[in-house]
Amino acid sequence: MHIMVLNGPNLNRLGKRQPDVYGHTTLADVTDMVTTHAAQHGIEVTCRQSNHEGELIDWVHEAADNGWPVIINPGGFTHTSVALRDALAEVADTSGFVEVHISNVHAREPFRQKSLLSPIAVGVIAGLGVEGYRLAIDYFARR
Repeated sequence: MHIMVLNGPNLNRLGKRQPDVYGHTTLADVTDMVTTHAAQHGIEVTCRQSNHEGELIDWVHEAADNGWPVIINPGGFTHTSVALRDALAEVADTSGFVEVHISNVHAREPFRQKSLLSPIAVGVIAGLGVEGYRLAIDYFARR
C-alpha cells in the first residue's frame, strides 16, 4: 500500500506559528513520524506540503491516478476550496481520504467550524495534535 500525505498552507510553519495552538512539532518531525509509523505497517508514504492550491490539487490527481488513499491536512483550504473538494471527490469514490487537523477546529472561530471536505471524507480527525496523522495511517492499514 502507498498513501499520499498532503499538508496545506502554513503547515510548513509548524513549530513556529502559533505554538500555543499547533504545538512545537515541526513539519519535518511530522514527516519523520508518518514515514516511520507507516513503515511499521509495511506502507509507503509520499509526504508533501504546499501553500498553493493548484499544487495540492495536482498531487490529489496523482494519488487518484495511482489508486492511493490520501491523508490531508488542508489548512485554511478546508473552509474555502471548492476546487480541492472537487479533486478529492475522485479519491473519495475510490481509495478514500481522511481529513486531519492538529487543532480542534470545532472549538475555534466560527469560520473554522465548516469544512467543505468533511462530507466526502471517509473520516475526520481533529484536535489530537499530530497524533491524528498516525491514527489515519492506522485506519488505512486496517482497512
